[in-house]
Amino acid sequence: MLLKSRTMIKKVSAFTEPIYITRPVLPDLAEYSVKLREIWNSQRLTNDGPQHELFEKELIKFLKVPDISLFNNGTIALIVACQSLRLSGEVITTPFTFPATSHVLSWNNIKPIFCDIDPSTMNIDSERIESMITPQTTGILAVHVYGTPCDVTGIQKVAERYGLRVVYDAAHAFGVEIDDRGIGAFGDITMFSFHATKLFHTAEGGALTYNNRALKPRIDFLKNFGIKNQEEVVMPGINGKMNELQAALGLLVLEMVEEERQKRKVLIDVYSECLMDIDGVTVIKNGSRVYKNSNQYFVIRIDEKLFGRSRDYVYEEFKKYNVFARKYFHPLCSDYSCYKYLPSSRKENLPVANKVVKEVLCLPLYGGLAASDIERICDMLKSFRGKKAL
Repeated sequence: MLLKSRTMIKKVSAFTEPIYITRPVLPDLAEYSVKLREIWNSQRLTNDGPQHELFEKELIKFLKVPDISLFNNGTIALIVACQSLRLSGEVITTPFTFPATSHVLSWNNIKPIFCDIDPSTMNIDSERIESMITPQTTGILAVHVYGTPCDVTGIQKVAERYGLRVVYDAAHAFGVEIDDRGIGAFGDITMFSFHATKLFHTAEGGALTYNNRALKPRIDFLKNFGIKNQEEVVMPGINGKMNELQAALGLLVLEMVEEERQKRKVLIDVYSECLMDIDGVTVIKNGSRVYKNSNQYFVIRIDEKLFGRSRDYVYEEFKKYNVFARKYFHPLCSDYSCYKYLPSSRKENLPVANKVVKEVLCLPLYGGLAASDIERICDMLKSFRGKKAL
């Protein structure tokens, strides 16, 4: 009877208010006002003020990392990561990611070399990386897609064998742990994004974490114009500093993030139960080694032949019901006009990525949703089904 109820198509109506892919966690305005009063009293708005200093300490503990540097956004942080490790020539990366990942390589005059992805995790395929290494290769830039960790062990073995640097884009992986070890403790440098769309945010912001504490002076010089003191500029830097207002917001949101993560876990369970045994719909799950995941996204893959409708059809139909999902990530970076000319961008080199990009869909997920909202969204999805292709 339970199985029958899961697959039964219910008549559903549109939401009266838009249901977006996410909604930012915000502290009580009165609590933030207290923080603002502290900033006003200190008269320090930026340049490593008290809020910034405290925020760094709290994040080191929360993320279980040896050291950290805060930034005004994740993209600048990733640009500086490449600079700090002196990456050049070619860097192997994934085509299945947000544009910033490949763009930071271009901004550093580095050629991105696109490697195909694993069909299960949708992360860079660690078993294909070695075949793409050339004398010009200096590093690997991998992404923990949807918060699912990359094959950090496999990637590290390849990197050590060829003397390559490893940078991780953990924009989706705030708080993720593998065997009780923070995700930001793997590789040479890990970037976190604190954009408002993320599980944890500072409105805008980001950070770099690293095991080698000797990197911190260089990273902090690079994010502050290369300035060492009032009379010395030691390298060409950029302005990537996080200000006190961002840091203060981050301190308050950090107190709320675990509760939000647990709320999302409950909703993910509702999604998973409702969509169980739906032909053509695959629910994406974290690997078994993940001790703690971010619960930032709920992702499905839609097989057009089995579901009877394409992912794009479902995406457009949801809009009619005031539900705004995301084709995350579409298109592939390798399809952008600025990269599609690269030999590594050829579709025959990226068969898995070109299949996955037509199937993935992120459904709304944030703590403010009710279980009944999730059930309603799932009923909508079921109603979109068409006839299976023969």
